[in-house]
Amino acid sequence: MEEREYLEHYEQRLEALVASLQGSEGRLMDIDELEERWHDMAPEYMADAVSQINSYPAFTLAVPAYVGMALATWWDKNWNAHKATTYADLSRLGGGFDTIDEYILKAVIGVEPESPEREEIEESLRTLAHTVMTAIMHEDIEKQTTRAFYILARSARVMFRAGVTLQLKRLGYRYEKVPVTAPIVN
Repeated sequence: MEEREYLEHYEQRLEALVASLQGSEGRLMDIDELEERWHDMAPEYMADAVSQINSYPAFTLAVPAYVGMALATWWDKNWNAHKATTYADLSRLGGGFDTIDEYILKAVIGVEPESPEREEIEESLRTLAHTVMTAIMHEDIEKQTTRAFYILARSARVMFRAGVTLQLKRLGYRYEKVPVTAPIVN
């Protein structure tokens, strides 16, 4: 199996696993504008992630989900005002990598510290991050290799989508099957 195929297969399996844990019927929500922002943000995130993953693996994997939640909130409320926000902006406003989650939950999403809602979100993301850590370990990849880097990047993208899905569900969005009928002819 080629490396690209391997990585795509890994990401698909991981997404299905994460989606099932979220009760998302095997798929996470996919919003083009948000995917584009993550594509732009990912290199800055990866620079932080590579230096933090060994010391704080679960938190490092949860950060993209928090970023996804922030972008989903802005997409729902006022995308034009926030669509140019960068990962560096979020990190700076949040006081750095270590506290970006607290900033996003309170300042962006509006969830108060010590609230049951916050505890529920944090527990959900912690569970997902530990699940992703386990999936990465089962890949039996040598640390500090190119493959390890790309597995981390693919895992981060899945966690980003998980954050988007979590927040959009909280805001009332959901996937719905729509019956396809014959086209309307004028």
